[in-house]
Amino acid sequence: MGGGFTTAPGGTAVMIRAELLATALVEDGTTETELRLYRRLLKQGPEYTIRIAGGTDLMSSRRHGSEDALGELACRGLSGKPGARVLIGGLGIGFTLASTLRHLGPDASVTVAELVSDVVDWNRTWLGECAGNPLDDPRASAVVGDVAELIELGDWDAIVLDVDNGPEALTTQSNAGLYSMAGLAKAAKALRERGVLLVWSSSSDGAFERRLRNAGFSVEVHRVRAHQRKGARHVIWVASPGGPVSSATRRRRKG
Repeated sequence: MGGGFTTAPGGTAVMIRAELLATALVEDGTTETELRLYRRLLKQGPEYTIRIAGGTDLMSSRRHGSEDALGELACRGLSGKPGARVLIGGLGIGFTLASTLRHLGPDASVTVAELVSDVVDWNRTWLGECAGNPLDDPRASAVVGDVAELIELGDWDAIVLDVDNGPEALTTQSNAGLYSMAGLAKAAKALRERGVLLVWSSSSDGAFERRLRNAGFSVEVHRVRAHQRKGARHVIWVASPGGPVSSATRRRRKG
C-alpha cells in the first residue's frame, strides 16, 4: 500500500509510508479474503485504514462523515424513547457505533455484530481512540458473528447494515443474502412498530433501491460526503416497512 506526502525542510516532498499493523482472514465457504490494517503517522495524528489485500480500501479513520450520518439517521425519533434497541451490522473503525450512541438515551442498547473477531480486537487496541472508544460504553455490546442471525431475534427499533461497501457484498458473499428479497423480508419482520432499516453503500444502486420498494418499504435516499464537504458521496437508504408494494411483488406473494 502506498502513502501520503509531507514536506521536508527545504521544500522537498517526502512520502509517508503506510505501516502494516495486522491482517485477518475472512472465510466464506471455499474462499478467503484477507483484510489488512494500515497506519500512517501524519502531523495531525495517526491515520488508520482497513483494506482488502490487493484491492479496495474499505474504511479510513480520516473519512467517516457518512458513518456519522448513518448513526444519526438511525436514531431519529429514538433519543427520547425508553429502552430503544439498535442493531448494527459491521463494526469497522467504530464510527457508526459511536454516532449511534451519541444520539440515544441512557437506557438504550446497541448491539454490533462483527463477522471478523480480529476487527473487534483492533477496536479494543489501535482503533478504539479514533471514534472515542465506543465499545467502552455500557450501552454497547459486540457480538462476533453473522448479523443475519441477530436480525432474526427481532424486536429492533433500527437495523443498520454497514457490513460491506454496499449491496454488492464485497467482503464476503454470504452477506448477499441480507440484500435479497428474503433478507429484506426478515429485516422488516424483525423491526418494532415504526422501526427502520438503514443500508450504507459507497455508491448508488438503482436495482437495490427498487428491491427495497418492491419488498414493501418506503425509502429515503441520502447522499453524504465521506469527509465533511470533501470526498466521494456515499449513499444511505433509510427504509420503513409499510410502503407501496409493486403489482409484480403481490403476484409473487400470491403465488
